[in-house]
Amino acid sequence: MKWLFDFVVFPGFVFTAVIGCIVKWFDRKLTARIQWRVGPPFLQQFYDFIKLTAKETIIPKGAGATFVLPPIISVIAVTIVSTLIWKAILNPEQTFVGDLIVVIYFLMVPNICAIIGGAASRNPLASLGVSRELKLLLADELPFILAAFVPVIKAHTIRLGDLLQWQWNNELFIASASGIIAFLVILACMQAKLAYQPFDIPEAETEIIAGPYTEYSGVLLGLFLLSRWMLLFALPMFVVVMFLGGIKFSGWHTLWGILKYVGLLILIIVVKNTNPRIRIDQALKFFWWGVTPLAILAVVLALFGL
Repeated sequence: MKWLFDFVVFPGFVFTAVIGCIVKWFDRKLTARIQWRVGPPFLQQFYDFIKLTAKETIIPKGAGATFVLPPIISVIAVTIVSTLIWKAILNPEQTFVGDLIVVIYFLMVPNICAIIGGAASRNPLASLGVSRELKLLLADELPFILAAFVPVIKAHTIRLGDLLQWQWNNELFIASASGIIAFLVILACMQAKLAYQPFDIPEAETEIIAGPYTEYSGVLLGLFLLSRWMLLFALPMFVVVMFLGGIKFSGWHTLWGILKYVGLLILIIVVKNTNPRIRIDQALKFFWWGVTPLAILAVVLALFGL
């Protein structure tokens, strides 16, 4: 039953959901400070989720399981990602071969769930958001995968635990030329996966209300939002593990590991608050003609040991 405890409690759903809510509060609080506002109280995210679960859940006429299931699957996918990442951090020797591939795969699932759920709602604005979400996914996924495999090329392993131990025994992947380029690439892709400015194009609240989530309400909307908050915790932690040596629970290394994550989170929030939303065609050009060639360059440099 240990696997059930790991998935449901720690380091799975409960742990990821609680930290995700706290991280989202930090996002809102720092955003408010940047904008010279006070910001929400510490427990605001918990209040918001509880309030949504108490509200009526309205299902559009003609929408069935393809509308109801995506929020649930999205939460499960992020939980699996967080569980595998923290398993690698806590017990590097006990990870399995190919867990990196599993993590990359499930990081796509929240976006796919938004596409499926938005399309099932049959709302015109949601359909527009779905179209943008799909295009953005096709644009950022390839450079994201290429950048994630730069450490694999350098360490010759696809186990998250081995990638962490390689960095602990040698050097951080970001310390090389290919690692720096791959890190910058994955930062851009991460901003798009989180749907943060300047890549909040699928939702674009001032244009299409909430994009794929327009028809969602009640507990289903709460689950979608919760998966987004959890992703804000899991995705940057994945980058910390892949390029910055993760968190090593040993003396001051613990504090240093946490500071690496917090620093990355602050960078994400600052970029979000200092860049305007761009058009979807601009995003496609940015990723296809700018970010993807950089990711290919990082892979080539890694193959040459640089």
